[in-house]
Order: sequence, then C-alpha cells, then structure tokens
Amino acid sequence: MSPKRVHIATDHAGLELSAHLISYLSTKGYEMIDHGPTSYDPEDDYPTFCINAALGVVADQAAGVDALGIVLGGSGNGEQIAANKVKGIRAALAWNLDTAKLAREHNDANVVAVGGRQHSVDEATIIIEAFLAEPFSNAERHVRRIGKIAEYETTGQVAN
Repeated sequence: MSPKRVHIATDHAGLELSAHLISYLSTKGYEMIDHGPTSYDPEDDYPTFCINAALGVVADQAAGVDALGIVLGGSGNGEQIAANKVKGIRAALAWNLDTAKLAREHNDANVVAVGGRQHSVDEATIIIEAFLAEPFSNAERHVRRIGKIAEYETTGQVAN
C-alpha cells in the first residue's frame, strides 16, 4: 500500500477514538491531517471540523494526492451530513466491515463516518482500516451512478 493522506475530524464524542486513529494509522504509513478539535469541549460544533476535513480531501484529490477522510462523532450521522455538504465529497456512514468496504468498492466514497459511541476502539479501527484499504471497483455501473450524482451536484438536474 502506498501511503495515503487521511484527513480526520471529530466532535467531543469521538475525540479519544480520533487520537487513537491518528497514532495507530500513522504507524501504518498514513499521513494523518488532524482538523480538530484539539481538546475536549462538550459544546463544540463538529460541522466546522468535519467540513474542513472534507475540504482537505477535495483539495488533495484535485491536486492528484491520494487522500481520504474520516469523520467521527457519537453516532457519525451529523458528521457524515456535514461532510456531504462539500462539493465532491461522498461520505458514507459505516457500521460494520461490509458497509465500509462497499462504500469504497461500489460508491467510491472518499470519507467514512463512524460513531465513536457505537463501537469499541478496536471495532472502529477495523471498520476504518477496511474502508481505507478497499479500492473502488471501477465497474461501469458504479462509475455511471456516481457520475449521475456528480452531475446533479454540479447542475442541480436529475439525470434519467
């Protein structure tokens, strides 16, 4: 595996998991870019952190850098929603190995959302590693479907 750059962001509920992932994935050859927060604050506003991580992924991919993203929270739902507001992001909520792998294989998701309160650190790590390692299939039907999503994102028109 060639080293990938991974943008990571969380809210207070995922802070411990985020710190673990930054350390652990760095030892696996990933270049980890932390978009925060830097300290525990139960009143933090995760959209800022998650949108910045998503913007980092989009900028790197546009520059030809092999980059993906991770957003974490209590459930991962709000973080996924925030990341998906960034043009060019396909963030998927993963809760097991199959959803993590299929997000990459079929949807070419470039950000994974995981709920830190839904999994042990070990379970979450396995899910995220599966996401990061799985390649996009490049199957024609998946490319076509992703193209329709991108077209809508760009034009606001739904393709048949």
